[in-house]
Amino acid sequence: MKKTFHELCYDVKKNIRECSVQDVMEMKKNSEDFILVDIREDNEFEKGRIKDAVHIGKGIIERDIHLYIDDHDKKIVLYCGGGYRSAIAAESLQKMGYTNVISMDGGWKGWNAVGGEIES
Repeated sequence: MKKTFHELCYDVKKNIRECSVQDVMEMKKNSEDFILVDIREDNEFEKGRIKDAVHIGKGIIERDIHLYIDDHDKKIVLYCGGGYRSAIAAESLQKMGYTNVISMDGGWKGWNAVGGEIES
């Protein structure tokens, strides 16, 4: 069965946890213990990112996640440009045994739309 990228993402989103941009802002405000991971491409990350985000590109996240996060129960929030690539990456990490992975719906675009804190 052939699927478009958005159809694939729709299917994936049924199997993962998502949160909103506002949820992540609250987590940061409340100093919750989680790791925020920017999975965008290097050139996207270099132009700007959410403050305190770790960069692990989608192309290497499965290979390198253990270099950053070895606790499979650690709360991990993934974001990309809009929330699609992060959903796919979240499902992949779940398959690898990470139990507390969340994809931030809206991604970088949503973060900027509400004036979230960034760094460049």
